[in-house]
Amino acid sequence: MSQEPGYSPSFKRPAEIMRMRRKRTRSDASVFSSPSGQGSTGSPGQSSSSPAGVRPFSPGPLFNTHSRSGGGIKRRNPFANIENTYSPKKKFLIYNEDGNTEATDSYKIRTRTEKEGDGDMSTGVLPLSVRLTEAEKQEYHQDSPGKKSLTFSEDDSLFEEDEEDLKTPLLKSPQAIAPASIAPPVCTEYPADWSLKTRLLFTSPLTLSWAEQPKAQEQALGLVQHCRAQFDTLPHSVQDPKSCSELRCAFQQSLAYWQHPSLPWMSLFPRINAERSFTGKCSPWAHDRALQQSLMSEWSVSLSSLYSLLKARVCPYFYLCSYQFTVLFRAAGLGGSSSITALISPTTRGLREAMKAEGIEFSLPLVEERRKSRTGHEGEEEEPKKNMQECSDDCQPGDDGDNDDNDDVDGFSWLKEMGIQDKIKKPDSITIQLRAEGQTVSLDHKPESVVSVEGSHTFTLINFLINWKSVVAAAGSQAGLPPTLLAPSAFRGATMHTLKARSVNVKSQVGSTYQNISSLEITGPILPSSLHTITSLLRPAQKGNFSSALYTHIPTAVMNTHTTKQQCTRDSVDLSGCGLHPASIQQLQEPSTLGKTALTHINMNNYSYTWKN
Repeated sequence: MSQEPGYSPSFKRPAEIMRMRRKRTRSDASVFSSPSGQGSTGSPGQSSSSPAGVRPFSPGPLFNTHSRSGGGIKRRNPFANIENTYSPKKKFLIYNEDGNTEATDSYKIRTRTEKEGDGDMSTGVLPLSVRLTEAEKQEYHQDSPGKKSLTFSEDDSLFEEDEEDLKTPLLKSPQAIAPASIAPPVCTEYPADWSLKTRLLFTSPLTLSWAEQPKAQEQALGLVQHCRAQFDTLPHSVQDPKSCSELRCAFQQSLAYWQHPSLPWMSLFPRINAERSFTGKCSPWAHDRALQQSLMSEWSVSLSSLYSLLKARVCPYFYLCSYQFTVLFRAAGLGGSSSITALISPTTRGLREAMKAEGIEFSLPLVEERRKSRTGHEGEEEEPKKNMQECSDDCQPGDDGDNDDNDDVDGFSWLKEMGIQDKIKKPDSITIQLRAEGQTVSLDHKPESVVSVEGSHTFTLINFLINWKSVVAAAGSQAGLPPTLLAPSAFRGATMHTLKARSVNVKSQVGSTYQNISSLEITGPILPSSLHTITSLLRPAQKGNFSSALYTHIPTAVMNTHTTKQQCTRDSVDLSGCGLHPASIQQLQEPSTLGKTALTHINMNNYSYTWKN
């Protein structure tokens, strides 16, 4: 197989390569002595613009005695072949200083990159950055005037690095910008969750043993700070959490909450579907009418006190937990509302009818949202209702029944023509009414049955709950026991309780090895402000790395539904005296974005939050 003169045919024949080297070395004397333009025509691999001492793609050593001051020998790749480097079809985009691009031959680029040692001749890999000299720019502008783009020359002498090369800026392709150089966004807060939690499980690679077994002084100081609504400022990162007294006091402060009634031998949360926890417990009020009235009287005073504190914005929110529903009262300014709001879930048709009878105006936000999504426009939905209302006002009471009968007669007239009218039973008015109310009854005990009450109607709702007999169970293990009241601040007749915290060190399997992981378990009725305060304390203590699993009281998950129509800004209502940490107030002021779901996981990695719902 014939080979081009001046190139290595194959690396399998070293003897032939050495003979070719000696032959070309002897011919260099005549080339160096003659002008560069004359001596370069005898070799096909030699460029016409190459100066003396440079031989592109030459397998032998090059002797540079004129242009290089060092007088050394520069060795080229002996196995380079023009067939595996040059491809006219392959083009590359070269970015100039102005940001414009121009396609150039990959042959020229490979020549440059192979010279600098940044690329691979066989694979044609282009380096991320390429330095261009002024001579290269002038050469390209001479070839293609009017274009502000750059290319490379086959002349190897132009690739020698000098001071001008170092001054030339680095031109990078889009691939040169690494994605890792763009920092991920840092999320410093997670959305507000208005549901009640029954259990929290935190895990962290750092120890969490500092959160349990507080000293007597630390526990007392934490409770005093909770009553006085005093908060310490912690550093961004705590080096030794176990020896940080401020951190341990703040943690004890975050565990406190207020409850009424308080029975030491009985857990009063949760109340829905919790008959097992009340079965077998001592309940002297079950058959004592006078004792039941005494309990309800004290409970009514506590509920009235809570609403007064809520109206004065001294108490931010509170929960009423009955055996069949839960009510969340929020002060004005929380949840994006400019007025006091109340959410009841789940509800039944009987409760809604009783509220209507007392004159309490309420809405079903999830039902309205689903109805709007079907119709698409709220205006199209209101017009038929107005037309039906106008028709009902114009008609007499007896006309409706006549119209119904006429419609029924017209609807069954075809049966009479067929002679089978006696075999078909006409539905009575009760059946028609039950079918019409079937959709309303189907909402009972479901998340879609959540009821929203706003403004002054919340005060009417308080009086309704105090006087409504069904708020207390008439039979069963919870008979005669008033609903449980939970609040983050003190109120009349309330008892202070603390959440239970327990730390355990476990080993978790990560791949083929076991890693020590510390866990912290917190149980009890965990309020939204308590959850936010605990996570805020774990952030500096665990150096911004922890994860948590949240266990939600299912009937309260729908409390995250955004119900209010009266929007308000964050600073429109002053809540500085409600007893919560300023950071917790800012979080709870924002409208909820979770819908009818609740948070199930909260993870912090490098001081950035991620969550699941």
